[in-house]
Amino acid sequence: MFENLTEKFDRAFKVLKGHGQITEINVAETLKEVRRALLDADVNYKTAKDFTQTVKDKAIGRNVLTSISPGQLLTKICHEELVELMGGEQEDINYQGNPGVILMSGLQGSGKTTMSGKLANYLKNKKGKKPLLVACDVYRPAAIDQLHVLGEQLGVEVYSNKEEKNPVKIAEDAIKHAKSNGFNVVIVDTAGRLAVDEAMMIEIENVKKAINPTETLFVVDSMTGQDAVNTAKTFNDRIDFDGVVLTKLDGDTRGGAALSIKTVVNKPIKFVGTGEKMDALDVFYPNRMADRILGMGDVVSLVEKAQEQFDEKEAQKLQKKIAQNKFDFNDFYGQLQQIKKMGNVKDLMGMIPGMGKAMKNVDIDDDAFKGIEAIIQSMTPKEKEEPEIINGQRKKRIAAGSGTSVQEVNKLLKQFNETKKVMHMMSNKKNMAKMMRQMKGMNGMPGM
Repeated sequence: MFENLTEKFDRAFKVLKGHGQITEINVAETLKEVRRALLDADVNYKTAKDFTQTVKDKAIGRNVLTSISPGQLLTKICHEELVELMGGEQEDINYQGNPGVILMSGLQGSGKTTMSGKLANYLKNKKGKKPLLVACDVYRPAAIDQLHVLGEQLGVEVYSNKEEKNPVKIAEDAIKHAKSNGFNVVIVDTAGRLAVDEAMMIEIENVKKAINPTETLFVVDSMTGQDAVNTAKTFNDRIDFDGVVLTKLDGDTRGGAALSIKTVVNKPIKFVGTGEKMDALDVFYPNRMADRILGMGDVVSLVEKAQEQFDEKEAQKLQKKIAQNKFDFNDFYGQLQQIKKMGNVKDLMGMIPGMGKAMKNVDIDDDAFKGIEAIIQSMTPKEKEEPEIINGQRKKRIAAGSGTSVQEVNKLLKQFNETKKVMHMMSNKKNMAKMMRQMKGMNGMPGM
């Protein structure tokens, strides 16, 4: 996400490279590039102009410490202002109540129904809630069916009534049903339209008035840029929502909606959709997003994603096997499955500082591990436990069974053995210290 914006910011800060201090002349040239980068990202013109003016006012006259360059200082100031531009602090949704009621609003095609499912999944698995999904789109039977399919996938009950054509009545009946059946959060999926129209606005106003939600969310496709911001303003003027959910952020290389929406409607972004899977929903942290835009990665989010898949007992067992040099293909396969659960591989790599730029033109398929998995699954239980017994004949059989070549099998075996060696070495503190000393001694070598 935001690849183009990151690249242009990087180019802008290079203008200051080699300058000993920040002056009005050299900062003006850099900020001209920054403003151009923001406008290319489809950021509102006034927002882009105000942003660069604020950065300029804060940068000129700042003392540049000997330990940092003017470019680094300007990056820091831009980071602070980007965080402020996107809302400053992370803000939670209000799902408390008896039950808590969340009203979903937005245009048709914005991903509202899918987002309702993702939110139910988030509240169920991460907040320990018992959510009820409510289908209030009386115009599109397909939307009701879609919600039922999602509910079945997630193990979440869906309330609907195809005979009733009044969405207010459906929402009210759903809340009564929730109260009498122990549901503590109700998520109401309302009807959308292809464009903003008066009938739709009156309808959602009536639903909101009748059910008095604890939280009203506006769902919008981030890839529509300024259109997303304008639609948000129209909705906010009528229903005064509490927060924004940006969908399809994983496909948004520009980032205009994320950067403009808070300034225009003065409402925080609370969640972002980062993929098609039901767990591809992230809480929006302005600070972490600013890190990613400026190419600093997002290690905190990466660690959090890893911890969600982390099983302490399994980790202890694995650590013991590594220390005894008994790490095998069963363990290797298990680790691959955990990585896959964390999300899109390219997106995960982009969270590592400096990797975003390196990964820019690298296309990593969601099925990147498919070939490796096929090779491991074509091994016998004994081969998985004792990879050293895999000879030429076995390699041919594994290659044929996995639809790969002997060369690919050899490559995987080599990678596995190298990984196993490094993991075993790192499990021993003495070896680790020795390796660090060796690396320190190589610092003077070219390329190190």
